[in-house]
Amino acid sequence: MRFTLIAIGLYLGSGALASHAAESKPAAPAAAPQSAKSEFKSEDEKMLYALGAAVGRNIASFNLTPAELALVQRGFVDSASNKEAKVDVQAYFPKIQELQNTRQAAAAEVEKKAGDAYMAKAATSPGATKTASGLVYIPIKAGTGASPQATDTVKVHYHGTLPNGKVFDSSVERKEPATFPLNGVIPCWTEAVQLMKVGGKSKLVCPSALAYGDRGAPPDIKPGATLVFEVELLAIEKPAAAPQILPAPTPAPKK
Repeated sequence: MRFTLIAIGLYLGSGALASHAAESKPAAPAAAPQSAKSEFKSEDEKMLYALGAAVGRNIASFNLTPAELALVQRGFVDSASNKEAKVDVQAYFPKIQELQNTRQAAAAEVEKKAGDAYMAKAATSPGATKTASGLVYIPIKAGTGASPQATDTVKVHYHGTLPNGKVFDSSVERKEPATFPLNGVIPCWTEAVQLMKVGGKSKLVCPSALAYGDRGAPPDIKPGATLVFEVELLAIEKPAAAPQILPAPTPAPKK
């Protein structure tokens, strides 16, 4: 259940959470990170910091203020120290969920407005097509092979960014193509890759409704975020052959 992660985050999150909240606010430029050598004295310290950072991601969608984070940290310290909670934690779960939903919806609306402006501009690019679903599809290189069906497994190279150019995922940077069933990815991909031919490359501008919606995929993909992909369709994978089952041997007649 998704809320379980939220609850874990509230009890384990520490000062590392403040950095996540600060990253989500564009008020001031982020300070340059200190080197790992000066920041941490051992691998154990790095591991514990990573624990805090991982937990912080689970409550990033709350968009907490510094004052709110201070209260979260108090709850964390009491819980981590096995002290008795100062409130009935279970009783506040519904309010915690309500707070997350409210903050997430507000953040999503901001992202959607920015995304709508980006998509409107992208739709005017040479060769661009805006489909009925809202996808903006821009061919970069025509392919000469077959087009996949939604039930096919495809092999692709892709480069995924936010409208501001920040890379959130890229098989190109990993230098390793990705293979996946086309009906097992975000709707934007399922629709767009079927429009391509093997050997082709296209740019996809995906509205949030065809990507990760109002939930987003924190910390990199905010609720309501528009996503931009460059996708090269390398191959349509052949389904694995079913194993051949030999008939059972006929038992020898009894003597």
